[in-house]
Order: sequence, then structure tokens, then C-alpha cells
Amino acid sequence: MSSEGDRRTERGSAIVDFLLVSLLVTVLVLGVIQLALTLHVRTILIDSAAEGARYGALEGNGLAAGERRAAELISSTLPDAYARDLSAGYVSYGAMTLVEIRVSAPMPVLGLLGPSGVIAVTGRAVQE
Repeated sequence: MSSEGDRRTERGSAIVDFLLVSLLVTVLVLGVIQLALTLHVRTILIDSAAEGARYGALEGNGLAAGERRAAELISSTLPDAYARDLSAGYVSYGAMTLVEIRVSAPMPVLGLLGPSGVIAVTGRAVQE
């Protein structure tokens, strides 16, 4: 008799347990996906800025060419909004002159379309 009373008090608890656990797992999976997306965007921006700096540092190229190259690389992978705020300049490091490409872009907080923060990355290369 006592086992039948225990079954009645636990009726429906499996559904609640499933919902709570599935909600937690869903939030964790979405968090990992968002982190991967954020790191992917950051890596693309860093690589594009560095490649633009290397291209601009080549003999015969200039800052504008490096800036264009970085914008092309960013736009080929990400939406155009990520390539809008680029700047290029020369920086001295000891006896060397470096080409520096700076990129400020929106950092996705909720996917690529949701609200975003701002990330600033820099790529440098030795002027030839």
C-alpha cells in the first residue's frame, strides 16, 4: 500500500525532470555555439588584418593597398559591416618601420544578426 501511495506523489515528475535538464543542456549548447562563432569572427579579423599589413608592407604597395586587401578578405567571409572601420598607418618599433592595419568590427553577442559589442584587432608587418 505504501508503494502505491509513493507512485501517486511522483506522477509527472519525469516530465518536469526532462524539461529542466533539456533546458539546461540547450542553454549550454547554445553558449558553446556562440563562443565558437565569436572566436571564429575574431580569428578571421586578426588574420585579415595581418594579411592586409603584409600586403601593404610589400615593396611597391602602400597603406591603401593593404587596407583594401584586408577589407576584401573580411568581406569574402563575413558581412560587409565587419569591414567598414579599417585604418592603416606606419608604426616605429626600434629601428624598424611597421605597417599596421587596425580593424574595429561588431562582435556578435547573439548570432551574427543580434545585438553586438565591438572588437578591435591589429595586424602588423615589417615594411620592406
